[in-house]
Amino acid sequence: MPLLELKSVSVGYGHNRVLHNVDLALERGEIVTLLGANGAGKSTLVKSISGLLRTEAGNIVLDGEPIEALSAAERLRHGIAHIPEGRQIFAGMTVAENLELGAYASSEADHAERLESVFALFPVLRERMRDIAGNFSGGQQQMLAIARGLMSKPRLLLLDEPSLGIAPLLVAEIFRLIVGLRAQGITILLAEQNARQALSIADRGYVFENGKITLSGSSKDLQNSPEIAERYLGMGGTTEVSGAASAALAGKLRTALFPAAV
Repeated sequence: MPLLELKSVSVGYGHNRVLHNVDLALERGEIVTLLGANGAGKSTLVKSISGLLRTEAGNIVLDGEPIEALSAAERLRHGIAHIPEGRQIFAGMTVAENLELGAYASSEADHAERLESVFALFPVLRERMRDIAGNFSGGQQQMLAIARGLMSKPRLLLLDEPSLGIAPLLVAEIFRLIVGLRAQGITILLAEQNARQALSIADRGYVFENGKITLSGSSKDLQNSPEIAERYLGMGGTTEVSGAASAALAGKLRTALFPAAV
């Protein structure tokens, strides 16, 4: 049984539907990435799983139990932690206060142990416990946001655009951290525009276009699929493509999706 399943999930804002009948599954211990352009529906999907947005139709199932009727706080208590796009730390509070808020829905019995595990991952946070979080760099704020989520001791971590606005060297560090979290048994759903980095660490991926999943598969298959080339480059259709043309498309795809690091 998958840890998480979405069955025909539709979500919208007011009268505007954004997600349309989405089916998705995460097995325990996987990193699964959501790929797609801005506005494709990735963040909306993540918010619907964490409870920040209500589903209009369909089911969200965690460990075999439907959770779409649960509040965001109740889903947090069930082990779902959401690291939102743009980090959204409490900038006027200290590092210590941000971490305390991350643990608000959990028992205090192992609070000290959780703090130590977070500090083992992010030693700089121990050193700057009393510093105001808003004075941190973008990369340090992202680390704090992840640490705050880990304070709830999640089994499912939802990461929305963790590389956004972060220097390339810190991006590499963040992705190494994500792999390390999987090694600790945390299942991870990663919404990310940096397809090159995301597919390099993920087990599987789903491609989103206009609120629908248009393709899914293993990371390796997605990196090499001519279908992705057609969808992202707007080519294909019913026209037959020769082997040479297909190879050319694949080359263009790699350039478009996986630009060289600057």
